[in-house]
Amino acid sequence: MKAEGACLMIVDVQQRLLSAMDAPRSVLSGCSLMMKAAGVMDIPMLITEQYPEGLGPTVETLAELAPEDAFFSKLHFSSAANTAIKGKIDTLNAKQIVIAGIEAHVCVLQTTIEFLEAGYACFVVGDATSSRKAANHAAGLARLREVGAEIVTSEMVVFEWLEKAGTPQFREMSKFLK
Repeated sequence: MKAEGACLMIVDVQQRLLSAMDAPRSVLSGCSLMMKAAGVMDIPMLITEQYPEGLGPTVETLAELAPEDAFFSKLHFSSAANTAIKGKIDTLNAKQIVIAGIEAHVCVLQTTIEFLEAGYACFVVGDATSSRKAANHAAGLARLREVGAEIVTSEMVVFEWLEKAGTPQFREMSKFLK
C-alpha cells in the first residue's frame, strides 16, 4: 500500500448498524486510526451511509474526522453501484482503495468485488470490519481474499502509508499509535 494514489473508504459505520455488530469497538478504533492518518497525509476519504433516512448517519466520532464532501448516501449494498461514489473514485485517479466498515459479508464484500472488477487494487481492513455474527465476518474475509482483495490491519495501513519514521506525519500519528 502506498499513500500516493490511495483513498480510504469507510462503509456504513452508522449507529443503528454498529450497535448490532460482533466487534463494534474494533471497527471504531480501526476506522478512527485510518481516518486520522488519511487526514494527516491528505489521503482522500469517502464515507458511505446505507439508507441514512432509516439507519441514521455515520457515528459521530468518525463523522468528525471526515471532510463534509466525503459523505455519500446509498441504497445499493455495493458502493461501486452508486454513480456518485464511483464517479468520485474515478476523479481521484486512485489506484488503491483501502476499505473498512460493515458488514463484511454484505456491503464491504460487494463493494470490494465491484472495485476489483473495475481494476482497482483493494485492501480490506480485517480489524476495522465486522458483521452481526463472527462467522459471517470470517466468511466475508475469506471470500474477499479468494477474489483478490488483500486482507490487512489498520496499523499495516498506517505504517505502509507513512513508510518511515522521522517525518512530520509520523510524529503526528505516533500519538495515536500507543
